[in-house]
Amino acid sequence: MDVLVILGSKSDADRGEKAVAILEEFGVPSKLVVASAHRTPDRLRRVVEDSDARIFVAMAGMSAALPGTVAALTTRPVIGVPLSGKLNLDSVLAVTQMPPGIPVAAVSLDGAENAALLAVEILALADPELQARLEAYREGMREAIAKDSQIVGG
Repeated sequence: MDVLVILGSKSDADRGEKAVAILEEFGVPSKLVVASAHRTPDRLRRVVEDSDARIFVAMAGMSAALPGTVAALTTRPVIGVPLSGKLNLDSVLAVTQMPPGIPVAAVSLDGAENAALLAVEILALADPELQARLEAYREGMREAIAKDSQIVGG
């Protein structure tokens, strides 16, 4: 497996599934699990330590400790996704304000798709076929924008 997507709560499954869908589109093997940094720390440790994933995507709201905790348990890349909720700024700050030595790459609030794409970009560094699929994806985006521009008179 290349990417393990970890959710802090089952209630965030719809967001995690967005990341998995992008990874599937690129043919990147992935898995989605639930393990809370606060409520199931022993399970989280086992999930991370037993995983053969090359990259972790960790999604959490509220205090959003999950990405940082995952990063503390591994030296593999961790991409943090702050999730919206009652305290949006808190989750953004928790993911982005990591202490020196324990980095977490952060994407936008609710940025599941971008987290998956960042994982694809990292994996594509060593995989020319994946790089070609990523370039084709970007070209498709450019073509869609050009088509939309024609529709609105641009």
